Amino acid sequence: MPARRLFDLSRLSLEGLDSREHLLDISVVRPLAPVAQVQPDLVTVGRRLVAARQAGAARMFILGAHVLRSGVQRYLVDLMERGYISCLAGNGAVAIHDYEFALIGATTESVAKYIRNGRFGLWQETGRLNDIVRAGAEEGLGLGEAVGRHIASGDYPHKDLSVLAAAYRLGIPFTIHVGIGYDITHAHPNFDGAAYGKASGIDFLRFAAELEDVEGGVVMNFGSAVMGPEVYLKALSMVRNVARQEGRSVNRFTTLVCDLAPLPEGACHAEAERGTHGYYFRPWKTMLVRTVADGGESFYVRGPHADTLPMLWEAVGRSEALGDAT
Repeated sequence: MPARRLFDLSRLSLEGLDSREHLLDISVVRPLAPVAQVQPDLVTVGRRLVAARQAGAARMFILGAHVLRSGVQRYLVDLMERGYISCLAGNGAVAIHDYEFALIGATTESVAKYIRNGRFGLWQETGRLNDIVRAGAEEGLGLGEAVGRHIASGDYPHKDLSVLAAAYRLGIPFTIHVGIGYDITHAHPNFDGAAYGKASGIDFLRFAAELEDVEGGVVMNFGSAVMGPEVYLKALSMVRNVARQEGRSVNRFTTLVCDLAPLPEGACHAEAERGTHGYYFRPWKTMLVRTVADGGESFYVRGPHADTLPMLWEAVGRSEALGDAT
C-alpha cells in the first residue's frame, strides 16, 4: 500500500496583517440608539425574553459571523449585561472576526483577491488563535472561553468591542463550534486538530447543558444556516432524552430566526416540500417547525442583522420598561 500523503504545513509562508487590505474596520460598529419602528414578531419575542429572564429560563443566542461584521457588537454586549442572553454559540469565523477586531480594529479580506496567489487567510497574527486554543484545551477550557479569556486579559486595543471577552467577563458561556478545514486558522503551520476537537467538544457539551433550561425560554438564531440549527438539534435531542427518562418534557419554548432568506409569508410554520430549495434551509425545518411542533412557538423575521438585532434590543427595552412579560 502506498504511503498516505499529507500536506506539510511547514511549507507555508505567512504575512503580517499590516500587509492585508481589510474590508471592514471598527467604523462599522454602531452606537446604541433607539429604534423607532419594531417588527411585531420581535415585540413578541422581546416580551418572551423578559419573561424567560424572570423565570431563569435559557436565553440562547446563536450567530453567524456576518452578525459581527454588521457592527452590532454593542447591542449584543448590552443584552448580555442586562441578562437577556444566557448563552451564545458561534462558528469558528465568529471567533476569528471578534479576535481581529479586538487586536487591530479591522477584519475581513477579499477572498477573490488573495486566493489567486495563495495568500488568502495566511496571516501571522490571526494564526496566534491556534496557540490560544491549544493552551486552553490543555487546561480543559472550551474554545470560546479560551479565546474570550485571552482577549479580556491581554493587550488588545479594542477589547471593549469583543463579544467573546464580554461573555468571559460576565461569566456567560460563549461556545464555538468548528468543522476542521472550515476556518483560515486551520491552514496555518501551528494548527492542532486535536486541540480544536477537544476545545470545541467541550463547548458542545456546555451548549447542551445550557439548553437543559430551555423550557419557558427562547432560542434565537441570527444568520447561522448550518452550524446553529445542527448543533441545536443534536443538543435538544440529548436534553429531551434525559428529560424523558425523568418523566419530564421539554416542549414549551420560543424560537426566533432572523435571516435574509425569502421564506413564504405566513407559511414558515410548515415544512417546505421535500426536494425544494427551502426544504434544505435548516433554520426553517429545524428551528421553525420540527423542534417546536409539540408546544413551542416560532418566529421568522427577514432582514439585515444591522436592522433586526437593534429592533430586538429595542423590543426588550420597551417590554422591560413596561414590566410586560407575557
